Amino acid sequence: MSLPLARAQRREAAVNIIREPKVYLVGRQLIDEAAIDGFLAEYGMAWETDSEVGAELLAEAAGRLCYLSYGKGRKDSREYLANIIESKHGSVLEHAVWNFIIAGVSRSFTHELVRHRAGFGYSQLSQRYVDESMANFVEPDAIAEDEGLHAIWLRAVEMAHRAYVELVEGLAAKYKDVPDRTQRRKLARQAARSVLPNATETMIFVTANARALRHFIEMRANEWADVEIRKVALAILRIMQKESPSMFGDYAVVELADGTQVARTPHEKV
Repeated sequence: MSLPLARAQRREAAVNIIREPKVYLVGRQLIDEAAIDGFLAEYGMAWETDSEVGAELLAEAAGRLCYLSYGKGRKDSREYLANIIESKHGSVLEHAVWNFIIAGVSRSFTHELVRHRAGFGYSQLSQRYVDESMANFVEPDAIAEDEGLHAIWLRAVEMAHRAYVELVEGLAAKYKDVPDRTQRRKLARQAARSVLPNATETMIFVTANARALRHFIEMRANEWADVEIRKVALAILRIMQKESPSMFGDYAVVELADGTQVARTPHEKV
């Protein structure tokens, strides 16, 4: 089956199918210049730098505090942070923080993502409180591109989804005497979700610092990583190369023989 035909067939399916993840940068840091200037003035120092990215300025300010090197040595922010990365002084990058919403991903993906603990914070969609009767499902590329495999996958997802809907209805009747409406729904949904597959779409709010993001990209944007998490890692990298070129500009996206992409950097494990 050609890919366009496969996509057309998926649009006609009883369940909603997702093929690509979505990453939204929703939060970034701002620097309080008056407070920084107050600190510098009190200790008889001055500092000028050229970056307009709050996270880069905060990381630079943190690094310069270690040696009281404000106004000394490397005055270009990009040059300063490049030296931090080359020297592997990764703790300085922990002061730079961003916030993301990641959607269009499977619960298989989030099971892997939340293994990244140091430098990360998470808030994920709850299947106990959110009704999954209109859930979306994430189909792996390796299955979607094959007509026979797609049919098997779709049949399994549709059966699981129907079972979920029927279980929610049956459990709602079972708990009809529970006086609190929210509690009734939670009791039904938390039991019924047991039949939902790992392919069920979820959403997750992620907060991470620059050092943690670099580690995530190096671990997950490579040929050994699962395809779905690799897509997310590359999407985050592309966002961060625009957002903070001084901290992420050393990565290059390389295409492999199979047409997929990975990230490479000469400065690993910063």
